[in-house]
Amino acid sequence: MKEMICIVCPMGCHMQVDIENNYAVTGNQCPRGEKYGKEELTAPKRVITSTVRIEGGLYKRLPVKTKDAIPKELMWECMELLNSVTVHSPVKVGDIIIKDLLSTGIDIVAARDM
Repeated sequence: MKEMICIVCPMGCHMQVDIENNYAVTGNQCPRGEKYGKEELTAPKRVITSTVRIEGGLYKRLPVKTKDAIPKELMWECMELLNSVTVHSPVKVGDIIIKDLLSTGIDIVAARDM
């Protein structure tokens, strides 16, 4: 049995996931908690928010994020890749900065205009 706190919504449900019983989840107050509990123990994912260098912008760094969650084990490789990226102004919020990040099918997008 694994105990965890759900982070999908502000409720913060205290859940138990029964690893020996096909990852049965109890303690969640919504279906999203059940999905999160199973996924967190079998194939955890995270949304990455960071910055990349930008030339010609108001600031020297542009905030970016993954459009969806990527496998947790790719976080550090993603951050290393973002550290090597430089974009050029102008950039609009939602512009794709990196397409198909690390062959995940998930894009890195700009989080603001600059």
